[in-house]
Amino acid sequence: MKVGIVGLPNVGKSTLFNALTKSYAAEAANFPFCTIEPNVGIVNVHDDRLEALRATVNGAKIIPAHVEFVDIAGLVEGASKGEGLGNKFLSHIRQVDAILQVVRGFSDTNVHHVNGSVNAKRDIEVINAELIIADLDSLERRMGDNDKKARSGDKDAKARTEIYARLKPHLESGELAIDFERTEEESELLRDLFLLTNKPFIYAVNVDESWVLQTEAELRALTGISAKAPVLPISAKLELEMMEFSEADRKEYLESLDIHFNPTDVVIKTCYDLLGLQYYFTAGEIEVRAWTIHKGWSAPEAAGVIHTDFQKKFIKADVVKWSDLVESGGWAPAREKGKVKMEGKEYIVQDGDVMLFKFWA
Repeated sequence: MKVGIVGLPNVGKSTLFNALTKSYAAEAANFPFCTIEPNVGIVNVHDDRLEALRATVNGAKIIPAHVEFVDIAGLVEGASKGEGLGNKFLSHIRQVDAILQVVRGFSDTNVHHVNGSVNAKRDIEVINAELIIADLDSLERRMGDNDKKARSGDKDAKARTEIYARLKPHLESGELAIDFERTEEESELLRDLFLLTNKPFIYAVNVDESWVLQTEAELRALTGISAKAPVLPISAKLELEMMEFSEADRKEYLESLDIHFNPTDVVIKTCYDLLGLQYYFTAGEIEVRAWTIHKGWSAPEAAGVIHTDFQKKFIKADVVKWSDLVESGGWAPAREKGKVKMEGKEYIVQDGDVMLFKFWA
């Protein structure tokens, strides 16, 4: 999974990227376009269940799930026409699965704002408008080619003509493609447009540390973001201050500010959930590991992420809830208590299942 971090220049994108990746890979400076080429970092999805499972089965190591973050150059008004680094920006964002839009919610006269003042709602409208304009350009180019195919009798082209005719006014009204109502079949016909706004959006509002505890309702009122997209508070400045802290020191410092959660963990997990992903565990003495799958996947499909042969030769799976395995004290006592169930090909894997697959040799 790849998530692109976007926003206007000087809103804290690169600082947040550094905090998420626990590195100083991205240059963060008080001038526009200090990021030119995208920075890429792999971030582990923190989950306390992994350590609980490792201790239970005496595992040698933990391998968590992960998210790939891409810090992309700042977007300015006119980017869809090539202003700033617009064309580069657009090419980079097409490659991500979801968009994490960082919005400036802090006031600091020492940090320049490209539009002269802090206005979160306006800034979001600028960014989204540029993405929509680029999508309209892509759609209009495709409509011309598609019309020729439709006139020649191509059935898929005829179906696309009707969808395109509905999608165009939707975009022209300032709405994102992700919010366009369509069937699953129609979604497939739109897939090859590679629309920028046809990706899930998350909004991270970069606030002063005293505002990290803002409620979701307060953030939505500040930004004008509808309930369709997640909106989270984050203080990039606070995260930067804690970069060198140990996990224990970080927790203690956050609690001194009455913050009883890890803000970056919330961002990472929200990105993960937004794409309809979850994970199951395998747990043994060699390793305890989280395996990423899509929600709704069957046991054979889940086995396939370990090895394609596991899916092809799947027979059954021993399944136990992670909490039952931990409370029982291991696989053997969990079996004795009847907590381990034998599941077949129709079983739909649940988040937090611990699984042991059996397949034809």
